[in-house]
Amino acid sequence: MENTIERLLTDYEQLKVVCDDIEKAVLMIEESIRHGGKMLLCGNGGSAADCEHIMGELLKEFKVKRGIKDKNIENFEKLGVPKEEYQNYCEGIPAISLVSSVAYSTAFINDMNADYLFGQQVYVIGHQGDILFVISTSGNSRNVVHAIKVAKVKGMKVIGLTGESGGKIKQYCDVCINVPSTDTARIQEMHMPIYHTICEKLELDLVNQGIQWDN
Repeated sequence: MENTIERLLTDYEQLKVVCDDIEKAVLMIEESIRHGGKMLLCGNGGSAADCEHIMGELLKEFKVKRGIKDKNIENFEKLGVPKEEYQNYCEGIPAISLVSSVAYSTAFINDMNADYLFGQQVYVIGHQGDILFVISTSGNSRNVVHAIKVAKVKGMKVIGLTGESGGKIKQYCDVCINVPSTDTARIQEMHMPIYHTICEKLELDLVNQGIQWDN
């Protein structure tokens, strides 16, 4: 973890106050994925875009080559799939952005209370041992708070990425990364290097440290 954290602090010294929480978040995600869990992500506006960004970094190669497991190579070859095809795949961290489904979202908002949009998805998709990763600059987004409550009912762990106070979500999070600002734009600017650091550390452990991932 030291190298990734050190690089983060080189450019963002003010984030030293959240380093311990970043480390805790990474370990929590690794523990979940190691046992077959997945990450669900939600947020609004710019934070919704961040959820999509994180999912993209986790599902595909980010900074290093990941490759695929030997057992999967063997299965591809048994099926007669040539190397030039299966070498286009790589290992990843299972992640689902809950902000992505236009058809579901518009149907839900049209028929039901929009505040429970994310909560319904967590209720159906989330399982014990999964991680709900929420992003909210204020920490008070109603639909995010409801999603967190459902996650706790389902036996999931919750990681929050928010602003200085943590808002309402802080009381429910297992780890809450509160960046030291109350200004929305500044908070968002600090969120990106934090989640990039988390994604990089997860990838390094996936590839370089021999962690056995069940996916």
